[in-house]
Amino acid sequence: MTVEFTRNTATAINLPLQGKVAIVTGGGRDIGRACALALAEKGASVAVSYHSSAAGAEETVEQIKTAGGQAMSLQVDLSKAHGAQGFVDAIVAEYGHIDTLVNNAGGLVARKTMAEMELADWQSVMDLNLTSVFTMTKACLPHMRDKGSIVNLASLAGRDGGGPGAIAYATSKGAVMTMTRGLAKELGPKIRVNALCPGMIDTDFHNVFTKDDVRTKVAASTPLRREGAPLEIGELVAFLATDGAGFVNGACIDVNGGVAFS
Repeated sequence: MTVEFTRNTATAINLPLQGKVAIVTGGGRDIGRACALALAEKGASVAVSYHSSAAGAEETVEQIKTAGGQAMSLQVDLSKAHGAQGFVDAIVAEYGHIDTLVNNAGGLVARKTMAEMELADWQSVMDLNLTSVFTMTKACLPHMRDKGSIVNLASLAGRDGGGPGAIAYATSKGAVMTMTRGLAKELGPKIRVNALCPGMIDTDFHNVFTKDDVRTKVAASTPLRREGAPLEIGELVAFLATDGAGFVNGACIDVNGGVAFS
């Protein structure tokens, strides 16, 4: 799905993030790209990380620059502390500070039952979805300004245990939700920390790991009778970065069209 934006006229209302710097991990496609574009549309300078999708990250950057915004991308291994630190150092060297961190990088890797799973499988999912949140948050904190915002991408799977073969993924996303609540207590009042728990969103994640008949069934069982779109996640992430969400803290917000309620 292609996501595009046109920058609004430069007013305080239309550009509430003017002068702010935002980081989006895994910003080369789908929800990550939608977050980066939505933040840029509100005026933020955006830095995106990628692991393997260099072309996708560059496309995100070019879309932002073409619309008059500022953006950069860097290949990073977020499972390593030095990888996250190097990424943050490059951002601070370019922009001077950080205001928003969107911990979006993550994935299922493969559907495996507990009987099929090896310790290496478990660890790779935890590193991708949870350790990356730790390394990026720790690296960013010394450079984040007052009224900063962290938004973590969790999942409906973190609430309901996920589908078949998703135990490691669901567990990691449940941990992201718990980490969000703990950080919200620890980092306030300087920084707000929230999480989103998307349900079925039209992304490559489900193109790869979810059968078409399952997607159709889930969409039909949703009160809105459809899958969500990446931009609907991106817009909410961007809102959480603004002062308009100034009293939203420690929340794990469901975005699933009403298929499940927390």
